[in-house]
Amino acid sequence: MVLRADQGLKLNLSAGAASVLVAVLLVALKLWAFRETGALSIAASLTDSALDLVVSLTGLLAIFYAARPADDDHAFGHSSAEDLAALGQGILVSILAIVIAWSAIERLLSTTPPVLTAEGPGMVAMGISVVLTGLLILWQRRVVARTGNRVIAADSLHYIADLLPNLGAIMALAASSIFGLVAIDSIIAIAAAGLLLFGAARITKGAFDALMDRRADPESIAKVAHIVKNWPEVQGYHDLKTRTAGNRFFVQLHIELDGAQTLHEAHSIGAALKREILRVFPNADVLIHKDPVGDPLSPNRTT
Repeated sequence: MVLRADQGLKLNLSAGAASVLVAVLLVALKLWAFRETGALSIAASLTDSALDLVVSLTGLLAIFYAARPADDDHAFGHSSAEDLAALGQGILVSILAIVIAWSAIERLLSTTPPVLTAEGPGMVAMGISVVLTGLLILWQRRVVARTGNRVIAADSLHYIADLLPNLGAIMALAASSIFGLVAIDSIIAIAAAGLLLFGAARITKGAFDALMDRRADPESIAKVAHIVKNWPEVQGYHDLKTRTAGNRFFVQLHIELDGAQTLHEAHSIGAALKREILRVFPNADVLIHKDPVGDPLSPNRTT
């Protein structure tokens, strides 16, 4: 099902607002747990959640700003704000992953590993955090699958960054309580950091490509080309150019028509073609230029 722009915006805003609400709840929960137990693992998770709150608020503001209509200073709209926010979030998650991995390695190599205490209350707090975070991630992934929003995708990555260490903390607290083992937390943290770096690299690359006006994905380009090549009375096309900004898809191309047609007839063909592209890509911005077939400045090309 293809979403209209307003439907996609509502979904993105719902995911952004849910992210902020969950971050507030997690900060409050972990602050209570830290005061009750004094566990440093919970203190570290509290810091992560406080950082998540700041980033989630930034992401929500970026979604609001990107939804603003075009104006005199931003003729193509404000959707690049989403790519800027996603790029910053990707870099932040990368730094967080490196810090987690470094701390875990230091703990593994330490001759005096930390002793975990108050495991019971800590596991309860972390368990509630895992449930809240897991529900949020499921909703965010659903929204991303339908809208492709990079800010929500990056925000989801950070909550995975929070979820995996929380699961590791629960396992570590359980292992410490039952078996006296403390190294499991560090091993899980290193594995989680590797997954986070991979995900952050993907998010960062997508945002960077959009900011650098890289062409759209091959599948979308192929769909546009198929529509144009098979459109009635279009005898060729050339200079098909695409780019993305946030969830916007920009398309520019030249179509070649019978030069004996009236301007009104040529316009009708181009307008109908544009409507079809917009039907397939509701968030597209389409610009079509009409050329007469046989014009020496516009050879009959199909690529």
